[in-house]
Amino acid sequence: MATPQFDDHAHESHMHEAFQLAREAATRGDEPLGSVLVHEDTVILAESNRVRTQNDIRYHPELHLAYLACREYDPDERARMGVYTSTEPCPMCASGMATAGFGRVVYSVGSEEIAAFTGTEPTVRSSEILDGVSDVVGPVMNDEGRQIHKGYDW
Repeated sequence: MATPQFDDHAHESHMHEAFQLAREAATRGDEPLGSVLVHEDTVILAESNRVRTQNDIRYHPELHLAYLACREYDPDERARMGVYTSTEPCPMCASGMATAGFGRVVYSVGSEEIAAFTGTEPTVRSSEILDGVSDVVGPVMNDEGRQIHKGYDW
């Protein structure tokens, strides 16, 4: 199995797509969270938060991508995939992503920043849950990601 070349990916383009999905979620009435699953630098799946509109607490974009990827791809394929997400995955999502075994997770806004926006306590960092499974990178494009949350009525 060839090692994925994540550093060669179009990071800004993938993150911009995640940001657009986050904006769409907010417009729809859901929390502003969006994620894309990338294989060989191509987006193969995209999801946005639908917790409120689907009335399903599990419908975070990262968790839903993990679910779909586990149904469609084998573990070796998933290890060569990366997730770009507008916000650092919560513990529930990070656990699902650990099960999926993605090779890399790239986020824009960290969980400590989200806690400040929402007035809650920071959660366990995704890097702790994904340690030894996925390379976690972030925050990236943080200013742009934070603007999405600043415009949302937390």
